[in-house]
Amino acid sequence: MYGSHRHTEEMPAMARGGFLVMRRMAIIGSGIFGGIGARVYFIGETLRALALDWRTYLPLTARQMYAIGVGSLPLTAIVAAFIGSVIALQTRYQLFPGVVLSVVGLISRQMIVLELGPLLTGLVLTGRVGARMTAEIGTMRVTEQIDALETLAYNPIAYLVVPRVLAGILMLPLLVIFANAVGIGTAFLTSVYATDVTLAQFSEGLRLAYAPFQLVYSLLKATMFGGAIALLCSYEGYVTDVGAEGVGRSTAKAVVVTSVAILVLDAVTASLLAPQLQG
Repeated sequence: MYGSHRHTEEMPAMARGGFLVMRRMAIIGSGIFGGIGARVYFIGETLRALALDWRTYLPLTARQMYAIGVGSLPLTAIVAAFIGSVIALQTRYQLFPGVVLSVVGLISRQMIVLELGPLLTGLVLTGRVGARMTAEIGTMRVTEQIDALETLAYNPIAYLVVPRVLAGILMLPLLVIFANAVGIGTAFLTSVYATDVTLAQFSEGLRLAYAPFQLVYSLLKATMFGGAIALLCSYEGYVTDVGAEGVGRSTAKAVVVTSVAILVLDAVTASLLAPQLQG
């Protein structure tokens, strides 16, 4: 009869299979869009706190800048040094005979400044800084310290999230500048002392086809990555479930989601701004 309802188990096998697939897709789609909406709402609350509660977050920002920036210098230097050295070696020994060796400096600069410097710095700091943010805020959530902040008339987003977001946006570009310098420096040392590339050839390659926008492009990506790390990891900590298991689950999810977001931002930025990079 029209308007009557049938249980899924009563449907024919083919219809039941299609219905279950569609229902599963609807559940997955609803979860994805629901998660995006919750994060967009969280970003809106962060911007609102940034505009209205500056007395709360300003005294805390310097501490987060130190934790994110200064505390990450050794790890950033190690990663950048090995990346620069490997790029120089691989570039030199993959060249065809007859190719001018100055291209080693060009390729090293382009790969480090445009791609590997900001991308690997962002991914490494997701594991170091982002996981720490999520664990800290998540622990405060499960121990009801966030509820205590609200009881004391503090805005928890202004107190916990905004200082981390500002520190991430400000410090990650500085870390990427440091990583680019270390990477190019180790690429230079490796090329000159471990291969047959001369100082003049490597220096010529560094200057070849350079455009100032290439540095702007690197810092733009670093700024977006810093904001993504702070926002997404803070969100996962803020909505942590009760218990130690919830903190661990939120921390793991934060690292995965933020890493994927960084890769997506990197691809989108490259597709939109690649024509501007030609020197």
